[in-house]
Amino acid sequence: MKQFMKLIPTILCGGAGSRLWPVSRETHPKPFIRLADGQSLLQKAWLRGAVLPDVVETLTVTNRELVFKSEDDYREVASIPANKTLTNRFILEPFGRNTAPAIAAAALQVAEIHGEDACLLVLAADHLIADQTAFAQAVAKAMQLAAQGKLVTFGIQPDLPETGYGYIEADGNTVKRFVEKPDLATAQEYVASGRFLWNSGMFCFQAGVMLRELELHCPDILAATRTCIAQSRSTSGKGFSQLELDANSFQKVADDSIDYAVMEKSSNVAVVPCSIGWSDIGSWTALGDLTPADEQGNRIEGEVMLHDVSNCYIQSKKRIVGAVGVKDLVIIDTPDAVLVADRSRAQDVKHIYARLKKEGHEAHRLHSTVHRPWGTYTVLEEGPNFKIKRIEVKPSASLSLQMHHHRSEHWIVVSGMAKVVNGDRELFVQTNESTYIPAGHKHRLENPGLLPLVMIEVQSGEYLGEDDIVRFQDVYGRVPA
Repeated sequence: MKQFMKLIPTILCGGAGSRLWPVSRETHPKPFIRLADGQSLLQKAWLRGAVLPDVVETLTVTNRELVFKSEDDYREVASIPANKTLTNRFILEPFGRNTAPAIAAAALQVAEIHGEDACLLVLAADHLIADQTAFAQAVAKAMQLAAQGKLVTFGIQPDLPETGYGYIEADGNTVKRFVEKPDLATAQEYVASGRFLWNSGMFCFQAGVMLRELELHCPDILAATRTCIAQSRSTSGKGFSQLELDANSFQKVADDSIDYAVMEKSSNVAVVPCSIGWSDIGSWTALGDLTPADEQGNRIEGEVMLHDVSNCYIQSKKRIVGAVGVKDLVIIDTPDAVLVADRSRAQDVKHIYARLKKEGHEAHRLHSTVHRPWGTYTVLEEGPNFKIKRIEVKPSASLSLQMHHHRSEHWIVVSGMAKVVNGDRELFVQTNESTYIPAGHKHRLENPGLLPLVMIEVQSGEYLGEDDIVRFQDVYGRVPA
């Protein structure tokens, strides 16, 4: 008779995805990129775990600024796992500290809530797995090994000498050694030998086993993470739970990967070799390869006009892109940035991202459409002393009660109805009506309806920065205690 063991898919959702700029930004990293089928990589990761047997809830470790986008993504696909209503638990980091602290926090939480025998299935939010059946079989094997007290990693059967991945030398389920990313000649030797697997960065283990291994190999990380959790605040509601890690104590947790901190040191590691159609989508070339090619080898997403073009990947979601007489290019068009790169140099896009970040350019951090807990805003146009935004507020959502020192705002409702606090007045603004918020007035915008509220905001004043905001009340916890 099968022994039931709780399985907790644990999704690590972080990183900048700098090689997928300009679609990937600091506040819209790679896991949130939508593929051609309309689903994001994060949604696919969540579904990958949620549909497995024995799953009782999901756990996501992510930056606290990304939790609302994550919840929105999960809400879109929550009905796909048949006959399941899963709790989505979150651990919210104030900043990234690599995978060892993230996994330590996850293991501590799971052990406290479900017991040390509960099994974590650690998944990266930005990987793609094409063969769900083979993946489920690999997880079943990993759970058998985890039940024997093993730390289990998933090794991908290599089909080419990839230099961008770490490798695992294995004999069946036994790990002989982990090796760093090799040069091409070494990678060719690894693949030819048949003894080496790609290190996927996915893991399966019982919570208590990981905690004991952390205590053995990196007790400072475990102790600092435990202290941080004790000083952190948690909230919960119907179908969700959040643990927001305290920033001051989290700063004291060492920045280290789980590979270096535990897996490479432990004598208690097993591997499941598998062929599951795995990819980490590490460049525009890899992402483009997911789109079928035409007779000239071009891969196209969006409206594109081509003349004498071959072997190009072109993506444009908003505008027509025309290309003439070019080959072997990546062309990515977004509303506020365009990337043109040689396909063979796609990995080097990270240097553009790094330079934008170094120079403080907003294009490394934000899109022209910015997601907020209550909805989105899109900057349509701006100039000296004015800015025009399109604002969309989710049904029943509300912005904070706030004030601006340096700008006034005109609000014009395009569709839906707005409930507005303006100074000491409360009013409803219907479609094709407007209201004016003078500088210095406390105000709040709320959507009381069942459909999205869409409005145009015209800002005017001597300073229009997003930091000119004083919050008095906020349902999303953005008012200091």
